[in-house]
Amino acid sequence: MVTLGLIASVIVGSRNLQNFDGALVAYLFGTIFACFGIVYRYVVWLQRPPTWRYWVRGWQLFFSGKMLIYGWELAKHFFNDFLCQKFIYHRGTKRWIAHLSLVIGCVMAFAVTIPLTWGWIHFGLKQGTIDTYEAYLWGFKTMEFPLHTWIAFNIFHILDWCSVLVIIGVTFMMRRRLTDAGQIAIQTFEGDWLPLILLLAISVTGLGLTWDYEFMQGKAHQFMAISHAISVILFLIWLPFGKFFHLFQRPAQLGVAIYRKEGEIGEQAICPHTEQPFASKLHINDLKEVTKELGFNYELQDGTSHLDLSPQGKRAALAKAHLAARKKSGSYFG
Repeated sequence: MVTLGLIASVIVGSRNLQNFDGALVAYLFGTIFACFGIVYRYVVWLQRPPTWRYWVRGWQLFFSGKMLIYGWELAKHFFNDFLCQKFIYHRGTKRWIAHLSLVIGCVMAFAVTIPLTWGWIHFGLKQGTIDTYEAYLWGFKTMEFPLHTWIAFNIFHILDWCSVLVIIGVTFMMRRRLTDAGQIAIQTFEGDWLPLILLLAISVTGLGLTWDYEFMQGKAHQFMAISHAISVILFLIWLPFGKFFHLFQRPAQLGVAIYRKEGEIGEQAICPHTEQPFASKLHINDLKEVTKELGFNYELQDGTSHLDLSPQGKRAALAKAHLAARKKSGSYFG
């Protein structure tokens, strides 16, 4: 359904394909396949009981009458954790630079290329002029800008800046995977090297296209265009199944921030052993439901549950059970 909706939006957004560039048809099919794969895997991921519980609770809390409070919480976490990659900064400055470069480069590139591929955005010369361009969104004129200015230069070269950022991030990550003993021990080609190689190929061939028409009079255009198309389409086909799928999972984690915020201000669960709060009542109740869905039942005969205990309480309960078992066997040692 989502894929069919995407196809319909391409037709409508490009004014019945009037503004669609036929040279981009291969990219279009790549994005359609990626859309189907991403949505399919996302739905399968949501079917996991813990994920579904977080997802549903997040929306319930957001529309529970505290939209302004939780809206600000979402915006704050989106800026800090998604755009600025602040959670990576604590792991090292170089890793943070690498992730930040990749995030900015990839997000900007997707924001530019996807609408262009779908025909939602197109450019054309202003009628009656030879030095002024017009930009259209869904067939409506949004802006115009003169050629040979810094605005035009940056608009036409924005993907080059994205490529430079991606290359910086990929270089840092490749260096780490070649020198860090911990990474070398656990990394795999499919999980760690393939995404970096594809991103590097896309960026280098994209810059190669600019280099070709700027300095080589288009002599290498066919080679560069085909190489770039192959690398991009391979990336799109692989996107739903590889490591970069977490780009689509990460925004869903914003709902966890709302969940935790509600837990902090809501009723707290008190451990019957330590008589101290250790988690939110909301989280413990949801945990009981999810464990039942997964086939685990921790309820006791008196109606309480092992999950009512804090980690310290669970350790104490385990020690008491061991002691009772040894007492029943008649031997405390051996």
